[in-house]
Amino acid sequence: MPVAVVTDSTAHLPEGFADRHGIRVVPLHVLVDGVAALDGVEVGPAALAEALGQRRIVTTSRPTPAEFAARFRAALRDGAEAVVSVHLSRELSGTWEAAVLAAQEVGPDVVRVVDSRTTAMGLGFAALHAAAVAAGGADAAAVERAAVEAAERSETLFVVETLEHLRRGGRIGPAAALLGTALAVKPVLHMSDGAICPLEKVRTMNRAVARLVDLAVAAAGDDVVELAVHHLASPERAVDLANRLEERLPRSEGCVVSELGAVIGAHTGPGVLGVVVQRAGDLSTAP
Repeated sequence: MPVAVVTDSTAHLPEGFADRHGIRVVPLHVLVDGVAALDGVEVGPAALAEALGQRRIVTTSRPTPAEFAARFRAALRDGAEAVVSVHLSRELSGTWEAAVLAAQEVGPDVVRVVDSRTTAMGLGFAALHAAAVAAGGADAAAVERAAVEAAERSETLFVVETLEHLRRGGRIGPAAALLGTALAVKPVLHMSDGAICPLEKVRTMNRAVARLVDLAVAAAGDDVVELAVHHLASPERAVDLANRLEERLPRSEGCVVSELGAVIGAHTGPGVLGVVVQRAGDLSTAP
């Protein structure tokens, strides 16, 4: 492909998707009790859930500009003429900034960096659509546009057992965290203009899952959609949610189930369930 597509590990692409679509993934860093590891490479969902369950200190950090620069140069050495690097919202992480610094070093004329304004499979679908356009031989501007437009057509919704992990990591403000203080309240959140925002509160997890389905159906409208369900340490709930979505959305092109990695999981906590609705838009760019 004349244009290489790069993303980061918070895209949480299902296993094998990155290789199949020629997407290069740069892992973020996870620190468990101060010991650093690479998200999705050296630490995965099971180890993260165990660490959180043991109340160990889990923090995260962005990749370094040098790590991005090395990946960009490798893509160019492998024959790409340009690179489009698509990342999680700059409101949530310094990852986009690190990629921009690397692009300036490698060459802003050959590396374009996209702030997807989302994360998880909202980011993953943007990278996949960009890779599909790149596979067709499109130039860097068209690949970048495909990523931006796909991200704009996605809706990311999720429910957490507690807002404590998001509050502790600074991903949601103290005022918003008050939503979760009442007994048994499960906050439903969504991505809005790059930030995590409360949407509503529900009394039980069962009702929260039902609301995720209703909200996903509303987000889909009459469009053909791709769907993703995310979870951490809740595989049965995730499969049930995926089945309910496919029953309610007959125009779905399928639903992938992906467990969240260490970076996003560290900020949401075990028990999180998420849905990403990707409206098809121009079907010619679908992966």
